[in-house]
Amino acid sequence: MSEKTKIHLEYIINSSPRILYPYLIEPNDLAQWFADDVIYHDGVYEFIWDGESHRAKIAISKENKYVKFKWVDDEPHFFELEIIQDELTNDVALAITDHAKDENVEDRKKIWDNSISYLQSVIGA
Repeated sequence: MSEKTKIHLEYIINSSPRILYPYLIEPNDLAQWFADDVIYHDGVYEFIWDGESHRAKIAISKENKYVKFKWVDDEPHFFELEIIQDELTNDVALAITDHAKDENVEDRKKIWDNSISYLQSVIGA
């Protein structure tokens, strides 16, 4: 196991949790913004980027709130997506926790920035 740094990012998303949540858990919706393709079979999500496959399972999920994926081949690392809604303003944010090797942290942040831009355009936020 290689050492990785935890990354925490947060993005304002102009959408309701009910509309946003399927894009965090449904394979077809994830493929629209997160990976080149997403295949789901027997509880395993296969995320494909540039022809390279990475498998993950959902460790925890709560509808319209939260999903945590654990990498099958990269224990104990994971990534999680949490929908946060401000009680006063109803503003919605997407908090992301991920892990990357120290030399890849800035690149990983840029990848998330780009992915969230795709997500916002897909849901019309």
